[in-house]
Amino acid sequence: MANDMMNWRNDFFDRFNDLTKMDDLVNGLGRSLSNVTGNGSMLKTDIKENDEQYVMKVDVPGIDKKDIALKYRDGTLSIAVKRDSISDDSDHDGNIIASERQSGRFGRQYALPDVDVDKIEAHYENGVLELTLPKKAAADTHHIEIQ
Repeated sequence: MANDMMNWRNDFFDRFNDLTKMDDLVNGLGRSLSNVTGNGSMLKTDIKENDEQYVMKVDVPGIDKKDIALKYRDGTLSIAVKRDSISDDSDHDGNIIASERQSGRFGRQYALPDVDVDKIEAHYENGVLELTLPKKAAADTHHIEIQ
């Protein structure tokens, strides 16, 4: 935790010294705080949408495929991963200069409405989880003419 706080402090002041716009300060502070809490360090995601589907790419480096769980329910996709296999590289006195890799369980949820659950496809390769989530066919709209 002390290392995370020191990194946050360094990131904050480095950004502060290089500011050209106030937006940079606000955005940089948000990223730094998310790294301190651990929420911003896993499951970086790109999502594209078109009329037929959502396509997602989720970075999960160092995670075994068997340690990734996906669940879609009530318009929400949940991704859960676990990492339990980080080795201890400390010296004989237990000293570690830096340790930024996290172990434990991580998760994230995405609001993606109207997905056809039976047609979801998932592929995992080189630390990237790629998901294709087809949308349900739009219900036929019947126009009724008033006479």
